[in-house]
Amino acid sequence: MPMSTPPQKVLLEDTATAVGLQYVVTVDDHQLGRFASCEGLGLEVVLETREEGGFNTGVWQLPTRVKYPNVKLSRPLGAQTESVMRWLSTVSQGLVATTASIEARTTDGTKVVTWTLRGVVPVRWTGPQLTSDQTKIATETLELAHHGFTAGV
Repeated sequence: MPMSTPPQKVLLEDTATAVGLQYVVTVDDHQLGRFASCEGLGLEVVLETREEGGFNTGVWQLPTRVKYPNVKLSRPLGAQTESVMRWLSTVSQGLVATTASIEARTTDGTKVVTWTLRGVVPVRWTGPQLTSDQTKIATETLELAHHGFTAGV
């Protein structure tokens, strides 16, 4: 009679740490604080399609360049908003590409992963819509363009 293999244990350690994250953002020497959401971390390889005569089983897809989407960080309005405004006021005096780090941390402060972006430039900051007739949470969003990740990621 063949021996059966015991059921595999599913490890939840990696997924358990990725629940309820906050994103701590630093741009060069400017601590911008913790953000509640982070969208747009990624890259896309742009492909050029070429058809070759005599090669009838497919087409060639040639990589041409890498594109990086803008990163959008959002959070409720708070005291850390002032740090973003201080950084943006220095940017308005001359646009210089900088380096930013985004640390994903659990709610107890444990670091999960850090992404370091090079050539970071602020694209847009939007604050809350200030109306007294609504009871929504006031939020801010910071959008950053970048030229890729550093090799340490």
